Amino acid sequence: MAGHSKWANIKHRKGAQDAKRGKIFTKIIKEITVAARLGGGDIDANPRLRTAVSNGKSNNLPIDNISRAIKKGTGDLEGVTYEGYGPGGVAIIMDIITDNKNRTVAEVRHLLSKYGGNLGETGSVAWVFDKKGQIILDSKSGDEDVVFEAALEAGADDFEADDGFYRVTTNPTTLIDVRDSMENSGYEIQSAEIEMVPKTLQRLEGKEAQSALKLMDALEDNDDINKLYSNFDVDEEALLQD
Repeated sequence: MAGHSKWANIKHRKGAQDAKRGKIFTKIIKEITVAARLGGGDIDANPRLRTAVSNGKSNNLPIDNISRAIKKGTGDLEGVTYEGYGPGGVAIIMDIITDNKNRTVAEVRHLLSKYGGNLGETGSVAWVFDKKGQIILDSKSGDEDVVFEAALEAGADDFEADDGFYRVTTNPTTLIDVRDSMENSGYEIQSAEIEMVPKTLQRLEGKEAQSALKLMDALEDNDDINKLYSNFDVDEEALLQD
């Protein structure tokens, strides 16, 4: 099925290895955020937050993640979307959550420039993408045809089997309903989120492919970038060299 970047596939393959820990982290972060929103960000004065933070530390949740979750709950973080271009002119969208926009935009601009890209204006690449619901299941969840039928019965728009996982595509407005329906049918969902899915892919080869992969890794490592999307595609040889 067209419209999915190799980067999305790479992320899901990597993510499958740490799915269990990721789910634990997600639950703890959500509880920290809710506790901070309801009772404030002072750990000493907020018993629920104190318990949530303690739970996070005991599960080796990084301190930076805890701090960001508290700031998100208290409203000290600002959400913004940046658009830009990578090597070969590929489109990149970055969803940002930050407490310092000036610092973040400087870091993003530096990384894009370092790997042959540049920051664009708002709307410069958004047209390349469609907003879709994306549900990820491990391929061990069941036979491909059976899972495919279950997804369609649940109201999914599309289904794709890739290396080690299934991707179910939905309308953004029906994502939760489809997810709940599949969970009620006994399927374990790895993730269910609204994503920006590229309408078409742009093929990169050689040095441009390597630069794009390195750029995406560097952007992923930036703590302020919450979600990252691109429309580039590379061959398996480039992935092995990365």
